[in-house]
Amino acid sequence: MSAETLRRAHAVHPVADLQIEYSLISRDPEAAILPTARELGIGITAYGVLSRGLISGHWTPQRQTTARDFRTDLPRFTGANLDRNLALVDALRAVAEARGVTVAQIAIAWVLSRGETIVPLIGARRRERLTEALGAATVTLTEMDLAAIEAAVPSDAVAGSRYGDAQMAMLDSERA
Repeated sequence: MSAETLRRAHAVHPVADLQIEYSLISRDPEAAILPTARELGIGITAYGVLSRGLISGHWTPQRQTTARDFRTDLPRFTGANLDRNLALVDALRAVAEARGVTVAQIAIAWVLSRGETIVPLIGARRRERLTEALGAATVTLTEMDLAAIEAAVPSDAVAGSRYGDAQMAMLDSERA
């Protein structure tokens, strides 16, 4: 949902929460959607905070996927884009290790640091991944940590879009 659509919807009936993809490598909502939500008193439920596993710290170039894994069709997970994005994860890993936490925990903690009205939605298929994700709630990031994270994963550094061109064209949140 774009900032304009959010305003129109909120004018018809108060919106309490907006669920939108938001992570270290999906930061487009920062430009207009998040400020509009804050202005209108709308909470944010951030999904995709680990970018479908890409920035979990567990994805490798050798990872075997199946034909049923939709990520194999996403631009961020293919070819040179994947290599570039995994290099960002490696840079983030250095920041995480310096803090004594995992890549997933620092990525989730970063989303938690973006404001009290933003709640990360975490998915986990295995208990150990859930335990890892929940550990992010105990991570408090300092200004130095945030600067190191920003340096490791600049807002414009991700390679490839979230979805293919046809799907991106249908997303209201991606319209100017």
